[in-house]
Amino acid sequence: MSERRLPHSPLFSPARRVAGTDETIFSTITALSVQHDAANLGQGFPDEDGPEEMLRLAAEHITGSPTVVPNNQYAPGRGQMDLRKAIAADRASRYNQHIDPDSEILVTVGATEALAASVLGLVERGSEVVTLEPTYDAYPAIVKLAEAQLRPVRLLRNEELGWALDRAAFAEAVTNDTSAIILNSPHNPTGIVLGRDDLEFIASVVRGSRAIVITDEVYERLIFNGEHIPFGTLDGMAERTVTISSAAKTFNVTGWKTGWVCAQPDLLHPIIAAKQFLSYVGATPFQSPVAWALTNADDWSHSWRATLAQRKKDLSTALEELGFRVIPSQGTYFLITDIAPLNTGESADEFCMRLPETVGVSAIPVTAFVTSPHSPEVRTLVRWAFCKNPETMARAIERLRSHFG
Repeated sequence: MSERRLPHSPLFSPARRVAGTDETIFSTITALSVQHDAANLGQGFPDEDGPEEMLRLAAEHITGSPTVVPNNQYAPGRGQMDLRKAIAADRASRYNQHIDPDSEILVTVGATEALAASVLGLVERGSEVVTLEPTYDAYPAIVKLAEAQLRPVRLLRNEELGWALDRAAFAEAVTNDTSAIILNSPHNPTGIVLGRDDLEFIASVVRGSRAIVITDEVYERLIFNGEHIPFGTLDGMAERTVTISSAAKTFNVTGWKTGWVCAQPDLLHPIIAAKQFLSYVGATPFQSPVAWALTNADDWSHSWRATLAQRKKDLSTALEELGFRVIPSQGTYFLITDIAPLNTGESADEFCMRLPETVGVSAIPVTAFVTSPHSPEVRTLVRWAFCKNPETMARAIERLRSHFG
């Protein structure tokens, strides 16, 4: 009997909210990296694990130990209380930001789910969401799922800082149609850290609008120049701000997918309403170990930040010596270079697609982070991740020198 095939029909077309959404550039470049055994400086995940005690505790929470009862069932809907208390204590000690662990914290399946639940819970269909561009590629996708409109504000190139907020463009973008602003600092992919003056300017614009602010602060501990100032600590912004962070980038456990949202109850309730039907709860065994790390792993964090700073310096030096124009980065895992001085005539997309095979290294074109990929300002910009282990970094730099030197 021949196999019965369904006819091609609009009945089986993708829903409008995902139509046109293809495989991400990160999946494509990672696949090319595997195929050609390339040193992967493209996708932003570390290949070294976080604090050993945190990892040991996670194993104990799965299998049990003389001092730990295994816990492999559903956590409370808002997350384990010890983790929520640790998040509140961490925010208080670092930023003097006081949050109630009972009513103002939600544990999520990573920061991406926290962002999705926040947008789905707080952004009305057809309204506008303002964000800074280049922008992490999840933001446009999430806004599209909410059937809202993204309004990007392009960051300006700045000789000293690398990038700068375009204040006039930002103020113009926030209108009566703006329901939310997604603010990412430290910023992926540019590495800019917004200072107090810029944040106060944004707050002044917010005060004259009806918009709420969703802040993505996952790189809050990974700043090399400057300091992290949570937007929610500015005058009058606590009641307008949803703060998101994660253990993934803080403690090198991207696979644990343990993030959190901090917001006052009237903002948090709609987020919980959306989140409970996305994943219900996160992975229980990882939550208490993350609580331990937030309380006890500051020394590890300081050491890891210093390690990243050195790797950034090593990669920047090598790329500059080879003729790339390196754009300053103040934080995160990333730095951006302009390949135009190499005079290859290639776009960043062409460069990054052939790099794994011809050089044995991978990187990501910045066109993946903008809504107008043919814009001349980003056509030749490439993002590199320096969060890799010494062997990967050394192999990448050696191969780059061999090819471009």
